[in-house]
Amino acid sequence: MQTQFVASQSVQIAVPEQPVPIQHYLRQPQRLVQALVDPTRIEELSDELFRLKMRPLSFMTLSIQPIVDLRVWAESDGTVHLTSTNCELRGVEYINQRFALNLIGKLSPCQFNGTTHLKGKADLEVKVELPPPFSFTPKPFLEATGNALLKSVLLTIKQRLMHQLLLDYRRWASATNPQPSAISNQASESFEF
Repeated sequence: MQTQFVASQSVQIAVPEQPVPIQHYLRQPQRLVQALVDPTRIEELSDELFRLKMRPLSFMTLSIQPIVDLRVWAESDGTVHLTSTNCELRGVEYINQRFALNLIGKLSPCQFNGTTHLKGKADLEVKVELPPPFSFTPKPFLEATGNALLKSVLLTIKQRLMHQLLLDYRRWASATNPQPSAISNQASESFEF
């Protein structure tokens, strides 16, 4: 039985001002990916391509682990795009051969009332042919369960984005632009005899 699941998630985050604008941070896709996903679950395939090994998920009586290849790139204004390019589903070979995942996301810096905000949206769609035992389960129940599962995945990513991305940005901005007192201390230390 062919079934389709969908979920969308929007986000808007106020960005605390740092010495380096967030647009510079966002032009580094690998930092953004590491803020969104546990770094131990990421394999960098190229500058813009990443393989994410998601945590195992339970759907009805099945346990599955999605492995998703994501292309992540940034425009010069700091707008970040991500799109899935490939997906493998570990756990049930029958479903893996009849499974398609499509993830599209965008995150843009913009100004509201003089402060920078990140505004974004992610759309996730899964098409799958479920094995025969599921054909006895009412389709509306399957779709509601699958949609809830996808929504929980996007919500987890949103929560990490709201906390982890701003934390990493703050650390990166501080390391990229050392405080003037630290520079003067380093300079005076290097000239001591």
